[in-house]
Amino acid sequence: MARVLAVANQKGGVAKTTTVHTLGTALSRLGERVLLVDLDPQACLSYSAGLDPDALPTSLHDVLVGRAEAVDVVIETEGLWLLPASIDLAGSEVHLLTRTGREHALARALEPIRGGFDRILVDCPPSLGILTINGLTAADEVLVPLQCETLSHRGVGQLLETIDDVRTFTNPDLRVRGIVATMFDRRTRHGREVLEDVRGRYGLPVLEPPIPKSVRFAEAPARGCTVLDHAGDGPGADAYRSLATALHADLGAGAPEALGVLRIVPER
Repeated sequence: MARVLAVANQKGGVAKTTTVHTLGTALSRLGERVLLVDLDPQACLSYSAGLDPDALPTSLHDVLVGRAEAVDVVIETEGLWLLPASIDLAGSEVHLLTRTGREHALARALEPIRGGFDRILVDCPPSLGILTINGLTAADEVLVPLQCETLSHRGVGQLLETIDDVRTFTNPDLRVRGIVATMFDRRTRHGREVLEDVRGRYGLPVLEPPIPKSVRFAEAPARGCTVLDHAGDGPGADAYRSLATALHADLGAGAPEALGVLRIVPER
């Protein structure tokens, strides 16, 4: 059964999508069968994976509103599997607000296909709305990308309050896997101070190594790939490979069911 890792931070521009895509790719190269879930109506993860979100016949929106099953929407791409998003996903929030058990919609959608994967990575939107609540409710763990700047730091407390609410009402077993420092510049004292303050204030593990700031991360999505392929010998790629190795090591024993149970039809 797949371990579900939600990547969440309500502040935009902290490299959530980059972290999901790059970690997913690195984990797949370590032998894991990885499903990426694009839970953001902006569909940046789907675009980064080389898809045109505006041309997709179906997306996660259709799954959440009950028009399709997840197994029929999943797309295979570059050694990964993706449950893609489109702008229609913004309408899912309105739809879910009127439904009983709305916080569990994503968890219910993923349940039939969890056995086909080792890992599911959920790219949550930059908000604390119902879609993010769905991501946290479906998850076993939360990974928090944090840009080491004061404004990014301020949102961590709000996110942890939301996680506590999710634990109380919908997912008591949810745990915080840790913080990933993104766009980190070791040359500045400010970045180091923010990281130490977060570690001390919230008592959260800060996963090593920090992800260095690099223009290569911004260039990779235009090529439909991650920094692992665009600049595979650079420090950013090395940092994500190290992080993936650490996550892979604690995956635990137990092989998932054969992937053949999934009727995955690539649609480009």
